[in-house]
Amino acid sequence: MSEIRFDGQVAIVTGAGGGLGRAHALALGERGARVVVMDVGAAQPVVDEIAAAGGEAMGWSGSVSDAGTVEAMVATVMDRWGRIDILINNAGILRDKSFAKTPLDFFDAVMDVHVRGSWVCTQAVWEIMRAQGYGRVLMTTSSSGLYGNFGQANYAAAKGAVVGLMNTLAIEGAKHNIHVNALSPAAATQMTRDLLPPEALALLAPETVSPAALFLVSEGAPTKTILAAGAGIVALPAITETPGIDLGPAPRPEDVADAFARIVAQPGAEKLEAAWAQTQKFVAMAGNRRG
Repeated sequence: MSEIRFDGQVAIVTGAGGGLGRAHALALGERGARVVVMDVGAAQPVVDEIAAAGGEAMGWSGSVSDAGTVEAMVATVMDRWGRIDILINNAGILRDKSFAKTPLDFFDAVMDVHVRGSWVCTQAVWEIMRAQGYGRVLMTTSSSGLYGNFGQANYAAAKGAVVGLMNTLAIEGAKHNIHVNALSPAAATQMTRDLLPPEALALLAPETVSPAALFLVSEGAPTKTILAAGAGIVALPAITETPGIDLGPAPRPEDVADAFARIVAQPGAEKLEAAWAQTQKFVAMAGNRRG
């Protein structure tokens, strides 16, 4: 297989001052991309690392949820390099507490960075990608958002939301060659270093996640796909739906209860292309009753 390269491409990585974002930015720079290192803190050290390795980068300090800051960054990038090919929405924060004890400002803060930030940054580059007929956008989800995790209701809600955003943007971007995917990383970062024992942290270096991220923003990337990655392991989480059980034109709750075991165990689950596919399936199945 030929080497995956990003020569001539411009990539924006948010939350790239450390952890996963830094690893993604360095890996993109190593493979030829011009990289925008965006972080609410210090971005310049990572810019310097990329430059020291022979790459080209620029830094931008600011919040991903501040539309004005993001628009100014995008305008500066376009003035300097004339295109934007890749956006990795990596910026994130934690405000962990059990649901009953989570104050509303903890919920707002997490949604602001993860959901609003992903929305704002993606919308800022969307028309550029549409006009050039090419774009790769990567959302960062989490196993907490896919499966749940005690004490992370706000974080899980946010990480689940970006999967819904990915699903719709993949549909809207398809005719413009914009592929939109999601990464569920397992890595030792500032957000997780106090949660894991040292031996686990040693295995979960952020650099072991970046290969999956780079594949998902490459020219040959799929779209509307989630990959989970960590410690050199890559897996595919997927949302699927069983074929369905026809309970008749006027089902009762008791009918659902009686059929529940068959619904759950039914073979032949598949991924649906869009919400409308489910409606079409149900209408077609109901229509077959007349036959």
